[in-house]
Amino acid sequence: MSDVVIIGGGPVGLFMAALLLQRGVAVTVLEQRATPEPHSRAIGIHPPALEALGRIGVDQELVRRGVPIRRGLALSRGSTLAEMSFAGVSERFPFVLSLPQNATEAVLEERVRGLNPETLRRGVRVTGLHDDGAHVTVEACVDGAEEWISAPVVIAADGVRSAARANLGVPLRCRDYPDRYLMGDFADGTAFGPDAALFLAGDGIVESFPLPGQRRRWVVRLGADDGVHIGGYDGANRAAGPDAGWLAREVRRRTGINVDAGSQSMLSGFGVRARLARRMVSGRVILIGDAAHEISPIGGQGMSLGWLDALALAVLVPGLLAGNRNGLAAFERNRMRQAARAALQSEINMTLGRPLPGGLLAARNGAIAAVAAVPAANRFVARRFTMQ
Repeated sequence: MSDVVIIGGGPVGLFMAALLLQRGVAVTVLEQRATPEPHSRAIGIHPPALEALGRIGVDQELVRRGVPIRRGLALSRGSTLAEMSFAGVSERFPFVLSLPQNATEAVLEERVRGLNPETLRRGVRVTGLHDDGAHVTVEACVDGAEEWISAPVVIAADGVRSAARANLGVPLRCRDYPDRYLMGDFADGTAFGPDAALFLAGDGIVESFPLPGQRRRWVVRLGADDGVHIGGYDGANRAAGPDAGWLAREVRRRTGINVDAGSQSMLSGFGVRARLARRMVSGRVILIGDAAHEISPIGGQGMSLGWLDALALAVLVPGLLAGNRNGLAAFERNRMRQAARAALQSEINMTLGRPLPGGLLAARNGAIAAVAAVPAANRFVARRFTMQ
């Protein structure tokens, strides 16, 4: 019998597993997907998350594979309104690392398998949880057959549609936003290099981020009549309506930059919502990552937030296994506070990118330029953006 069962073998569940395996904890990870997710979803890894990932020795490998974004540019009508440097946000990692989630997961899975090749079990769908006060029994379906797996502690890192959270009946604080986006990955024909670029256009923001392999991600905020019908962001939604050609034309219309539609390797539409669990601890089951808090992907804080959940929880697990729950209430309180803060920051990011008529657009852009021109304010914004 394992000491801990982790439900979910995505980036947060794998990091949690590696942290515990290094502590000598026997871990089983149950992942519903039979094979790794091939699509690029989240791409941003913030400095505190890189510090955390260093605890399992994968930080330098991730940096080697990714693109360090050391500067962000805010542009309008061909002019640079503001520059934001990340030089002062971290001594070791003065940047936001751009690396597609599937590449990040591959590095984490390799680390877990290096610690224990039997830890990760794929193709396991969790169907129920039963906490008897001493152990939690996980009901699962494996190749059509039922299986029961028991452990003193269960950690649920199974994403925004968490089966564990639903089974526990944990209520959510919910908010849906009108903001909708279409994003795609293309060959990079710009001169931005490793810089991020935010185009503050009247019809809504256009965001552009470098990717490994001389590619670039473009994210366009959609209007009410752009014909994309999507639900909340879960990383798997696909655009219904505009295609890569439409996205390329819209980027050109709003920014003046040509994008080669034929080089598109990923296209995804997403809406925005916030879902914050009212509790992360339920008996011997603990929710982390998107299972506990779904926030807007604008700003890229969600994955990093989940890794910081795992880091804070890992130090408590040996005590939990010994029957000591000291620190668990503080963990829940602090992580829920950080999730609410990240949700607020993502809401601010979305607000700044919404469509505005000419007069208000000029006023907003002027205010952004004025704030960015004050060094202390610029440093403060850079630290908040990078989750400091």
